[in-house]
Amino acid sequence: MTQNPRFPPGAGQPDAEQPDPARRCPCGSGENYAGCCARFHQGAPAPTAEALMRSRYSANALLGEDPAFFAAYLHRTWAAETRPALGDLTAPGPVWRGLRIVDTTAGGPFHDTGSVEFVASYQDDAGPEPRRAGAAPVRGRLHELSRFRRESGQWLYVDGDLS
Repeated sequence: MTQNPRFPPGAGQPDAEQPDPARRCPCGSGENYAGCCARFHQGAPAPTAEALMRSRYSANALLGEDPAFFAAYLHRTWAAETRPALGDLTAPGPVWRGLRIVDTTAGGPFHDTGSVEFVASYQDDAGPEPRRAGAAPVRGRLHELSRFRRESGQWLYVDGDLS
């Protein structure tokens, strides 16, 4: 996902307790975490640009559970020329509530580039400004067209356009 100053994405190395592998994967595939994005977070290469995008969404959704591990994952799956510093990826952002894939172009097992358009829903308890006690959390959505490239058999997030 594109770096947003209020909602920085993350990637990392194992550090704290990992998510329950039996729970549903945050990416919305319907699979449990162990059978879905966990294998990518643990080092298996994503077979498609969409699989990488879903795993990066999951890493952002799980960032608060183990910031170092998930921030390192986001960092190593981000193309070097557009990648932010690792330290910029560990700050928790909003609570990610859902992912909907709108479209994919190329990005398959026999492609070297691809794009994924998606909408990610979030809830941000902090909001853009300090809130009054008891005020409702800010809900929103991030609509992005992400670009990916495969290098040495590994899909990488390059950048994206927000709309």
